[in-house]
Amino acid sequence: MSRLLRSAAPGVALVLAGACAVGPSTRVNTAVAPVVGPTAAATPAGTRALLDSLAVVRADEHAGAGASGVGTSGAGGSGVPGAPATGDATRPLWAPARLATDTARELRWLDVLRDPTLVALVGDAVANNRDLRVAQARIREYRAALGVARSSFFPQVTATAARSTNRTVFGPLGFRYNATQVVGDASLELDVWGRIRRNTEAARLDLGAQQEDLRQTTLTLVGDVATAYLQIRELDENLAVADQTVASRRATLDIARRRFQQGVTSELDVRTFEAELAAPATQVATLALQRTQQENQLALLLGRGPTPIPRGRPLAEVVAAVTVPDSVPGAIIADRPDVRAAARALQASIARVGAAVANRLPTVTLSGDYGTQQPGYRNLFRQSGELYTAQAGLSIPLFTGGRLAAEEREARARADEARGQYEQTVYTAQREINDALAGVRLGRDQLVAQATQAQALQRAFAIAQARYRSGVSTYLEVLDAQRQLFAAQLALVQDERQYLVATVDLYRALGGGRDVVPR
Repeated sequence: MSRLLRSAAPGVALVLAGACAVGPSTRVNTAVAPVVGPTAAATPAGTRALLDSLAVVRADEHAGAGASGVGTSGAGGSGVPGAPATGDATRPLWAPARLATDTARELRWLDVLRDPTLVALVGDAVANNRDLRVAQARIREYRAALGVARSSFFPQVTATAARSTNRTVFGPLGFRYNATQVVGDASLELDVWGRIRRNTEAARLDLGAQQEDLRQTTLTLVGDVATAYLQIRELDENLAVADQTVASRRATLDIARRRFQQGVTSELDVRTFEAELAAPATQVATLALQRTQQENQLALLLGRGPTPIPRGRPLAEVVAAVTVPDSVPGAIIADRPDVRAAARALQASIARVGAAVANRLPTVTLSGDYGTQQPGYRNLFRQSGELYTAQAGLSIPLFTGGRLAAEEREARARADEARGQYEQTVYTAQREINDALAGVRLGRDQLVAQATQAQALQRAFAIAQARYRSGVSTYLEVLDAQRQLFAAQLALVQDERQYLVATVDLYRALGGGRDVVPR
């Protein structure tokens, strides 16, 4: 047996040395063009000049007032974006800034919002969310499948033991005998054409795609948590605005009552102000209900039952800390988890084309068995009972009814499908990033304009109230100013939240960072 193996070894080594993996290369070009966001030319020149001037004014006011906001007291700190951290009030707040990331290191995008409370909530969600646990279990499944594919590289060895009573006939003579047999069988397929290598490569790429899916699931969860948290903060500040408006209108009602008692105005003023007081009071109840529902929704994302949600920084402070990028390098786009997963799926499908091609070629196998057989157990392992077989086999598929050719065509069609999906994923990623860049850049323009309106209406309301108190104007001016100010303050808080959600969407579109992905 040993002499036979020694004599066959050079031939086996020669076959393995000449082995090659058939089929197309799995190399995929992952180079992606960079994405440039909207420039100043995206807005009409006249409006652009106005927004630039408003932004500079806002920066000046912020620097002079110590980030005191637009003068809407009680709005939870809501205000306009402040000047850059350098204190340069001449730089328009909409102006682009280079994305603060190096493609050679991971992007910790949660740091952009600079809210430690939000970061802690994200950590809880990543640790407890059930969808992530399902994705992690799926990775373990595909890792085991890779082990199954790799096992074909190794000899398949089995051992059998048998005890039998036999009778055989040779001509007129019959023989009866007992046999006790212990045999070990081994077989090995020589991967001459790379079929096993291709299947193993495909399994490894499938595992990589699942790992990227876990990263994508995590980023989706992080984005959902951040968005829900920002909605809660918006409702907090809306409640503060409504409560402040109730207090302001109550004060105006008191003025109207005193003027009515003094005979300066009619009862119509009093009744009208009483009716106007009910509107923000009703809004308070509605906003409180919405906030409770949103907190429950966020608790579900965190993987726990309804529970109070801690609060962090006011929206205005977070808005002031955000830096607006002007472009995104292609390397960051190529590192998005969905792009990487699509690339792995394409490579796996190409590898399976090679396996399908190899199935149509001859298969070389080495097999053998070695054991012993004796009539009983006493002398079972004596050399006189030695049994062995060693053989090399060649299997050539001659006719399969077109099955192997159809399997190859199927594999090539799936590779073409995966290539189309990969290219579409890249284009979708570029569109999402461009949309997110526009949302951040133009959202700040909207925020600056809305802050200007809120500040102007705050001042107009103070003037109208003073004029009414002195009897110069009618109650209609006060009512109109109150209504407009209330709507403008709510709109400002909404714009702040939308601007921060656009920032979350941008960094989610960039693929985020690996710092929040569970291992």
